[in-house]
Amino acid sequence: MQNKQQINWQIIGTYVILIIIAILMLFPLLWLISTSLKSPTENVFSFPPQLLPKQPTLNNFKTVWETYPFATYLGNSTFVAVLSVVLNLLFCSLAAYPLARLDFKGKKLIFALIISTIMIPFQIVMIPLYILIIQFGLKNNYLGVILPNIASAFGIFLLRQAFQGVPKELEEAARMDGCSELGIWYNVMIPAVKPALVTLAIFTFIASWSDFLWPLIVLDKPEYYTLPLGVATLAGTFSLDWRIIAAGSVISIIPVLILFLFVQRYIIPTNISSGVKG
Repeated sequence: MQNKQQINWQIIGTYVILIIIAILMLFPLLWLISTSLKSPTENVFSFPPQLLPKQPTLNNFKTVWETYPFATYLGNSTFVAVLSVVLNLLFCSLAAYPLARLDFKGKKLIFALIISTIMIPFQIVMIPLYILIIQFGLKNNYLGVILPNIASAFGIFLLRQAFQGVPKELEEAARMDGCSELGIWYNVMIPAVKPALVTLAIFTFIASWSDFLWPLIVLDKPEYYTLPLGVATLAGTFSLDWRIIAAGSVISIIPVLILFLFVQRYIIPTNISSGVKG
């Protein structure tokens, strides 16, 4: 009985700590949503913070939508993020497959060089990238924003590890059926590592959706602005009204939350070895 009580207290203590961490993590988001719903008569900076608005209103969202072309910003961000995800999954999977499943000279060296690029800050390659974008004529062009995100060292590493976990028997069976290397990659490997692909897609989408620095460098025409640039412009115009700025920020994070709610069930790893008989 004493051991059971100790175990129960450990479980309760663990849940209490997790709840406290969750509250601390969610508090900025809750404060942002609360601020976006507050009327002009309420004090945004009251202490202690009032999370429940006394007079909730959607006028802040209406003001944001009517004052700035947030529909255009939303469409621009969606196009850039979706295309970045598609290209990232394509090129990272194509690069990771031979590094995981094929034997060739210099494979370890190539993988080490790819992984080493993770340690290089983006600010170091930012100027050379900008010069390339100018030379290619991609200034104020969506491709100029997407180009640095078509592949990532993290994505190659993640998919390589996932490909290595696929049973060799599935690959050998596909070869016996006459599948080429490209066919094995598409018909065997890609379905087997779906959770890793979904995880990479979420990371890539969030990174592209929230990217501010690179679009700020490449884009200077408002009709090409993505949502982070639109919110920054909004903050410059309504610098004294945090309700309006909060409403614009809430609009910018809603698509990310919706995406996560729809794809989170695909992140759970499947039993890859279930197709192999012992």
